[in-house]
Amino acid sequence: MSEEQQAQLALERLYTKDISFEVPGAAVFTKEWQPELNINLSSAAEKIDPTHYEISLKVVVEAKNAGETAFIVDVTQSGIFLVDGVEEDRLPYIFGAYCPNILFPFLREAVNDLVTKGSFPQLLLTPINFDAEFEANLQRAQETAVEGQA
Repeated sequence: MSEEQQAQLALERLYTKDISFEVPGAAVFTKEWQPELNINLSSAAEKIDPTHYEISLKVVVEAKNAGETAFIVDVTQSGIFLVDGVEEDRLPYIFGAYCPNILFPFLREAVNDLVTKGSFPQLLLTPINFDAEFEANLQRAQETAVEGQA
């Protein structure tokens, strides 16, 4: 009697892959703080070997104050995930929602630490429901495919 292989999914390593904080000019500290934020978030998956993937979650935040760039923070939080025995059709969800859900709190903390160490007020990124975002992206892709066939 052969045993069916049990699926394995585990975070094996968590690390900050890339980190940058820039304050282009000190004049920003002499003005009233009323920032406008531009936040760009993206994720990527890279196969390392047959059972390991590097999943990265990257955010770039540009804060402008009185029309000038106050700071730019760029952080890539990564993890090495063991993914073995998982059905192929589940991989997009794992890479696009499950893993980013695990990485986001660490990314959020790194961004806040950099901003506060740069002597700016605390910046806590709003929590993201990656499951809902994944489903919305899937829906948009399906609608685009249907429109392309019409």
